[in-house]
Formats: sequence, structure tokens, C-alpha cells
Amino acid sequence: MEQLKHECGVALLRLLKPLEYYHERYGSWRYPLNKLYLLMEKQHNRGQDGAGIAAVNSRVPTGREYILRERALGSNAIQELFGRLSTKYSKDPTLAAKSLASAGEMLMGHLRYSTTGDAGISYVHPFLRRSSWKSKSLMVCGNFNMTNTDEIFNGFISRGQHPRIYADTFLVLETIGNELDRAVEKIYSENLSYIGESRAMSETISSELNFPEILHASSANWDGGYVIGGITGDGNGFAIRDPWGIRPAFYYYDDEFAVLASERPVIQTAFNVDIADVHELEPGQGIFFTYKNEVKLAQVREPQERLHCSFERIYFSRGGDADIYGERKQLGRQLVPQVLEAVEGDLEHTVFSFIPNTAEVAFIGMIEGLEDYLSDIKLAKIKEATTDDERKAVLAMRIRHEKVAIKDIKLRTFIADDSGRDELATHVYDITYGTIVPYVDNLVVLDDSIVRGTTLKQSILKMLDRLHPKKIIIVSSSPQIRYPDYYGIYMSSMNEFIAFRTAIALLHEQHKEHVIDEVYELCKKQQNLPKKDIVNYVKRIYEPFTDEEISAKMGKRLVTYEIKADVAVVYQTIDGLHKAIPNHKGDWYFTGNYPTLGGNMSINRSFISFYEEHYMKKQS
Repeated sequence: MEQLKHECGVALLRLLKPLEYYHERYGSWRYPLNKLYLLMEKQHNRGQDGAGIAAVNSRVPTGREYILRERALGSNAIQELFGRLSTKYSKDPTLAAKSLASAGEMLMGHLRYSTTGDAGISYVHPFLRRSSWKSKSLMVCGNFNMTNTDEIFNGFISRGQHPRIYADTFLVLETIGNELDRAVEKIYSENLSYIGESRAMSETISSELNFPEILHASSANWDGGYVIGGITGDGNGFAIRDPWGIRPAFYYYDDEFAVLASERPVIQTAFNVDIADVHELEPGQGIFFTYKNEVKLAQVREPQERLHCSFERIYFSRGGDADIYGERKQLGRQLVPQVLEAVEGDLEHTVFSFIPNTAEVAFIGMIEGLEDYLSDIKLAKIKEATTDDERKAVLAMRIRHEKVAIKDIKLRTFIADDSGRDELATHVYDITYGTIVPYVDNLVVLDDSIVRGTTLKQSILKMLDRLHPKKIIIVSSSPQIRYPDYYGIYMSSMNEFIAFRTAIALLHEQHKEHVIDEVYELCKKQQNLPKKDIVNYVKRIYEPFTDEEISAKMGKRLVTYEIKADVAVVYQTIDGLHKAIPNHKGDWYFTGNYPTLGGNMSINRSFISFYEEHYMKKQS
């Protein structure tokens, strides 16, 4: 019900044949560009803030632009970018290859969701670092967030450099760029005596550059979740994944193309290939597309414990992936015992539904689980039945599910002033009247996550209450989100999480405010410690309470005076999460078990900021 800012999306495409080949076989030299467009559109779910594309064309003669970089803002950025390219069009592939940077052999696309809240064209990937040496020119894009930006920034300063922007995107570009410069200069020096200053030097540099070594040196000090892709001006390309596999990446190649993207079904669709043909880039692994049309894999960083992001599976990725689809259904199934308890086993007087559409797959799984439960009941009753009427009554038993709400995409609230916006927000969804029996039926509504609770309180519950259910049960297919993500997803500050606010409220209600003070003192004492020694003491905020106690309190806090129905909140358990998604164990949103040292460092700072803003200001 509450949209989270997604992870970003990346796409790299390397042509393994001359441009004329695609024109002859597929009818247009723009065929590779169309593939890039499809890769980006199929990942549009991963970026609504902006998009960028890049290309390198090594066949363009000197004195002409051989690098393309185009960026645009907004949800229509992809169409705008490719619309710009259509104005620079030639039907002759040989002419295009010799005159247009967009007719290049190495293509890259990026879809951006802000991971920091920063906006503007200067924050849209790819980022470009130019040089008169093709091999030193570099473009980088990624799906990432570094937790130790200050450490990387200070590293530049300690070496006597003057970084002009404090942002992890810029610092990643400069880190790779510095290592690339050193590698180019080393090859130049080693070959100068017998090659001399000639055009052959450029070819020698391109052929001898060792990108696994360059990226190994570049990433030595990175703490975060990342998939970072890049292109150099001589047509080399690469992508690297973080050692824990936090952020996702998949690749495929044949004799025509090599491709990397953030999601597997995107590649399956764009290239019409089977699931077995698309491979996952392993944690710490890099894939390299050479200017000689080779595809190579290399281990760049030592792999760590596999902690792939579980939220990717719950919410962010498109549900068309075969494994993700099955996992989301299983998340719904895992909720059945808790849902039955919440409705006190009364399936006859309970209607099930879901909001928003992203929760539909988990909803299917939940209904299937409930139907299996009901089948066992029906089997027992059939055995006890003595007449046909009794047997027919048993066979007629059903799980009741309805589409109780439909989003009104035409409704906009920006025209209202602040006092009227909440009122309009309650009408963003159209209610389906007549779907439940007023004051008799329970209404169970499944969501894939409950983050802030704002939309529930201001809109959804008020809307559902217009149906006059006896009880409203809001069910989340994910566990309680208690901790911010620091690896590439734009989540709220701690105080915006409804689970955190509820735990704080319970501490006050039960006169346990000393826990809040103690956590603050423990966090303060860690401020100057090496990050390897920092512990996530924020977990202590939740320790006095069971998950059920926090959920029960949350239900009460969500109810406003207008709502007449009883309200309950049911969350997925951590155990249920891991049973449904056994191979993606990154659960730091829910448990606070951050995969990197920088995660603990970041949560430490976040709690200090929360405490000083909400407690010390009041005291002063």
C-alpha cells in the first residue's frame, strides 16, 4: 500500500558481431538499440526518477564524437532518451558505424530510483570521466549504495587529491578511474621504448589492460551492496557484484550478444531464451566484455556468506521470474496459521482480498493454503455426513475472496491544500460495495509490506471501514520492517517505520524509557570505534516485546475515531520468511543483522540522530 523506492536497474549490452551483421540479419542496424530499449523498459519498475543510456563506438574517426551519454528525468525518461536517438538516424549501417556514437559496440542503460533522496539530472547515471586517451575515458552506472562514503572520501584527501563532490556515485567513478589511469600509464611506460609514440600504443594498451585487477584494487575499500557496470572509451565493458551478493545481477551470451541485467526474466524476454540459459553473477564475481568481442568471468573479490536481499524477492523484482513467483506464493501460504487465529477459525464469515496489485501472488498462495486447510475440514465432515443434503452443504463450503478495492489512477491530491489532502487520500481507491455482509463478516486484506503505516491510517482503513466489516485484519507477507536499508534502497529514517514507532510507544507506556536512554549511550560510546567493533545495540529497543505484542499495539495505533470495526495487524514471521525464501537470507530490514560492518556503523548513527532530534531537543 505504501510504495518504497526501488533499487536501481542496470543493463549492459555488448555486440559480438559487426554492426552490418545485425542490419543484414534483422533488417536494421538499430536492432541492438532496440534490445537495450527492451531491457530498460522491462526494468522500468526499478526506476521512476530518471534514466540514462551510454554507448561507445570505436569505428568513429578521430575528430568525431565516439562516446554517447544521454540522461533524462522523470517516469517517461526512457521514451525521451530513445526519442532523441531517433533524430540521429541513418539507414546505412556502415555510414552509421562511422559517424554515430549510438551505433556502438558497447551499450549501457540505467534506471534510477534515488537511494539518498537527492534529485536532479546530475545524479542520474551513467557518470562520465573523459580523457583524450580512449582507454582512460570511463562511464559507470550501478545499483548500489556505499555505507562508508566518508571513509572513501577521506582516502582521496589523504592522498592529496581534491574530490569535488561528496557522493558515493562520484567517488566510485573516481576510484575506478584512478586505477584505470595507473594501469594505462604503466602499460604505456613498459611499451614506449619499442613501440614509440604511435597509434599502435592505443591498441597495445587496450589489449593489455587487466580489468579484474583494476576492479580488485578499486573495490578494496568499498562497504555496501552493489552491482556496478562500466564502459571504457576503447569498447571494453565490465560489471562487478558485491561479495555478499546483496544486489542482483544476471547475464547471458551467445555468438551475437553478451548482456547483463538486474533481473533474470528481463533477459529471458528480451532475447527469448530459457531460464537455464541465463546465469547469476556470483558474489564478488565480475563479468568482462573485451574490445576483441570476448566474454570473460573472474573472481574480483573473495565471496562472503551469501546474503542476497530477501526484499528483492518479496517486493522489488518483477514477479515474472519463476523462482520469485513460487517464493511469493509460499510467503502467502506461510501466513495461513496466523490468519486463521486472527479470524478465530471463522472462514464462513471471512472475506479475503489484497491491496496493492504487487501483493496478488502472495494472495494466491494464501488462498491455496486456506483451501488446503478447508479441504481437510470438508473431508472430515463428509465422513460424518449421513444425507446427500449434508454432503452438498459440505461441498459448498468455499474460501470467500473478493476484489474489495480498485485504485483510482485518475485521482490526484496535489490540488488540495494540506488540510484537504488527507480527505482526498481516502478516495485514492474505489471500494467495491456489496462484497461483504455488514457487521457480520471479517475482512482480511493482504499487503506485501507495511512500512510507515501512514497510508493505512489516513486512507486504506477508512476506505475498508465503509464496507462495515466486523473486523479488519491487515496482513503483511513480509515481517515487521524495523531497520533501514543502507545498500541501495531508499527507506525512511528510523522514526518513520511504524514498527519502530510502536516499540518506542510501548517502552513509554510500560515506563521502560531507560531502555531508549541506554541504547543511546551505548551508541554514543561506539562513535569513535573502528567499524569492526561496532554492535547493533538498536536491537534492544525491540527485545522487551514479542512480535505479537508489537503487532497488537500497532493495530490500536492505526485506528482513528472514524473507524468502527476492530482492527488487527498480522505480520509474516522470520521463520516463515526463511522457509518461503530459503536461498536469499539477507534479512537485515527485519532482524538488524547487517551483512557488512558499515551496516552496523550506519544504524548506530541513525539512532543517535533519532535520539538527539526527539529527546535532547525536548529536554533543551
